[in-house]
Amino acid sequence: MNLKSIFCAIGIALSLLPAGSAGKLWAEEQKPKSQEDPQYQKAFDAAIDKALAHLARSQQANGAFPGMNNKNNAISSLCVMAFLARGYSPGMPPYGDVINKGIDFVMMSQTQDGSLVGTGGGDMYSHNISTLMLSEVSGMLDPERQKKLDEVLAKALRLILDAQRVTKPENQRGGWRYTRNSADSDLSHSGWALMALRSARNNGAPVPKEAIDDAVAFILKCKSQDGGFSYQPGSGSGLGRTGVGLLCLELCGKHREESTINAGKYILERFEKEYAKDMTFYYQLYYCSQGMFQLGGEEWERFAPTLYEVLLKKQQPDGSWPAGGGSEAAPGTSYATAMAVLAMSVSYCQLPIYQR
Repeated sequence: MNLKSIFCAIGIALSLLPAGSAGKLWAEEQKPKSQEDPQYQKAFDAAIDKALAHLARSQQANGAFPGMNNKNNAISSLCVMAFLARGYSPGMPPYGDVINKGIDFVMMSQTQDGSLVGTGGGDMYSHNISTLMLSEVSGMLDPERQKKLDEVLAKALRLILDAQRVTKPENQRGGWRYTRNSADSDLSHSGWALMALRSARNNGAPVPKEAIDDAVAFILKCKSQDGGFSYQPGSGSGLGRTGVGLLCLELCGKHREESTINAGKYILERFEKEYAKDMTFYYQLYYCSQGMFQLGGEEWERFAPTLYEVLLKKQQPDGSWPAGGGSEAAPGTSYATAMAVLAMSVSYCQLPIYQR
C-alpha cells in the first residue's frame, strides 16, 4: 500500500456556523472561508510541523516515544502515524529515520504468540493500535523491513481474529475487550481492532468479510436511542464513544446512513459544550474528527472550525500538546501530541484508512 500524495481539499464554510460557535481565533474580518485560504493553511500547517519536530526530538534511542514507562507500543505507533498523516514516508527525509526507528521498536516487541502489547503495557489497546500502524505502513518500507513486517502483521492479525471468536453472550459477540480471552466486549477496544482489520483487508490481507460484518454488528449494538453510542450495549452514550461508532460505521460502508447522520447530529449538538468535560479529551477529539470528516457534508463544515480552534489554542510553545486528565494523564505529552496531530491532519487524507 503506497502512501497517496494527495491533499483532499475540503471547504470549511464558516458562514454555516451558528452564532456563538468557533471563529475567535481570527478577527471577524480575517476569518478564512476555507482550508485552502493561505492564512488558514499557514497556521494549520505550522502547528502540525511544530508538533512533529517536537516528537522527533523526544524519540528515544530505542525508537520508542516517551509515555507510561517509555516502552509503550500504542504511544509509539500513534506517533509514527502522526508523521505518516502529514505525508512523510519511512526512509525519506526529513523524518524517515524517525519513522523507521518507531516501526522497528514495535516490531521487535512481538512475542511468539503474535502479541504486540510489548513490555510497556496497554493490553489489547496496544496490540490493536500497533497492528493498525503496521498495516498502514505496509508497502512503504525497504525490502528487509517489509519482509519482517509481513511476518509480524500476519501473526498480529491472527491474534485479533482469534480474540473475536472467543465464546461470548449474544450482545457481546463480534467485539473485543482488554484481553484476547475476554468473554465480553466494549466499543473502545473494538474500534481500534476493527480499524486494524479494515486497514489490513483494504491492503489485501486475508481478513474474512465475516469478521468485519460481526464487528459492525457489535458496533450497532452500542447505538443509543439519543443517536449516540455507548461503551457497551445498554450503557450511556458519550462524545468520544459516538465518534468511535460513527467512524467505524463510515469506514465499513455505512456512509450517511440514518445511524451515522444521527451520530453526527449528536456530536454537533454537544461538542462545543461538553468536549472540555471529558477525561479522554484527546481520544474524543481524535475520533470525533475522523468520524465527522468521513461523514462529510454540512456536518463536517460546521464541526471542523471549532475542532481546529480548540486544538490550536492548546498547543504549547515547544510544539507539544499538554497531557490530558484522567486516564490520559499517564500517557503524557507524546500521546497527546500524536492524537492532536491525527485529529488536525484528517483533511490531508494521507493515511489510507482515513481516506474517503
